[in-house]
Amino acid sequence: MPLTALSPLDGRYHDKITELMPIFSEFGLIKRRVRVEMEWLIALATAPEITELPEFKIISKSELRGLVNNFSVDDAAAIKAIERGTNHDVKAVEYWLKDKLSDDEKLNSAREFVHFALTSEDVNNLAYALMLKDARDDVLLPALDALIAKLQAMAQLYANSAMLSRTHGQTASPTTLGKELANVWHRLKRQRAQLANAVMLGKCAGAVGNYNAHAISYPEVRWPTLSQAFVESLGLEFNPLTTQIEPHDFIAELCDIMRRINIILIDFARDTWSYISLGYFKQSTVAGEVGSSTMPHKVNPIDFENAEGNFGLANALFQHFSEKLPISRLQRDLTDSTVLRALGTGFGHSLIAFKALQKGLGKLSVDEARLASDLDASWEVLAEAIQTIMRRYGLPNPYEQLKALTRGSKIDAESTRAFIASLDLPSAAKQRLAELTPASYTGLAAALVVEHLS
Repeated sequence: MPLTALSPLDGRYHDKITELMPIFSEFGLIKRRVRVEMEWLIALATAPEITELPEFKIISKSELRGLVNNFSVDDAAAIKAIERGTNHDVKAVEYWLKDKLSDDEKLNSAREFVHFALTSEDVNNLAYALMLKDARDDVLLPALDALIAKLQAMAQLYANSAMLSRTHGQTASPTTLGKELANVWHRLKRQRAQLANAVMLGKCAGAVGNYNAHAISYPEVRWPTLSQAFVESLGLEFNPLTTQIEPHDFIAELCDIMRRINIILIDFARDTWSYISLGYFKQSTVAGEVGSSTMPHKVNPIDFENAEGNFGLANALFQHFSEKLPISRLQRDLTDSTVLRALGTGFGHSLIAFKALQKGLGKLSVDEARLASDLDASWEVLAEAIQTIMRRYGLPNPYEQLKALTRGSKIDAESTRAFIASLDLPSAAKQRLAELTPASYTGLAAALVVEHLS
């Protein structure tokens, strides 16, 4: 961990984002540029009209793809050395590839078809789309799935653990801890489906999106068809109408999905923090850890605080990405280039937060006695049940009677049951109310967990 790192992602949190480093690093970007250039060269060779570039034999394709599969940090460093002379990152990739092909007699004749008719953005937009796809599929979805699975397990475990609700921070109709966790699980499942189905777009249509250089060189080739097949071969969806750049709308959409996921988890982190504060959750201790530099008793909910802070940082970036990237002056300007390079930072802070929540949840256990104590001290929450039964049987002013009895007052089991006994209700209804306690007044909470999470 470099102590002189400017960003905490490369310093303090370095070991928490290692999965993203081969994807969003400069190395990751260069490697995907090489892949795009290689696959474009192979795609060109499939067009029978391009007689100067015969279709590659299987062994030649394997050798070309080997440049990507075996791409190393040293290879990336060699490209960066070329860039110092060209002052152009994509041109440096082109020159490096041409040098590699010149070493192979079978491939040397294909050198001038490297980067043929492409603009740099044809390479870059596809490289970034591949980065985002790999990050989503290989890192973010597995991390999110682990959280969703943990919430599901906890919701099922605590489906029947009655808990006092606190709407507006005040005592309210009871729920179960499992049902509250199930609510978060359900929200995340919806957003997870949107993240998994988010479309990754790509273009390959030249300097202003019109295939100008393509068409003048080989007018007989159906360039949109060839380009579409090429883009789709990379696992991306083809965007047929663009300027020089793919307009990045899909990146904005992806960032907005990530923001919604993070907002849901900020909400959850804050609620869990509050439940720890109320004593509903206990946190396991770790030998040697210190909660406060001066108060020895403290076990702070640091994982949930860490998650909230990192989600906030990520969302600040995601908001900027989604607002800025779809905007480009005329056929293009360069402001998107520097912003795109920061994409990994937003996803890095999200991954740190996912892991912090996972770690924090693993430390929690429920204090059932504390849950029961809070419920037993809050008989006023049965006012809803009593006045609703009174409404059913036509008793006068039920809401007002219960308001007078309970609002701003502290009542207990004895006073509640005395009030119930005074009501002119059918015996079965009166008995049902008399047997009711705050802990048993949870409606269908447990059943909802069983129905939707099983």
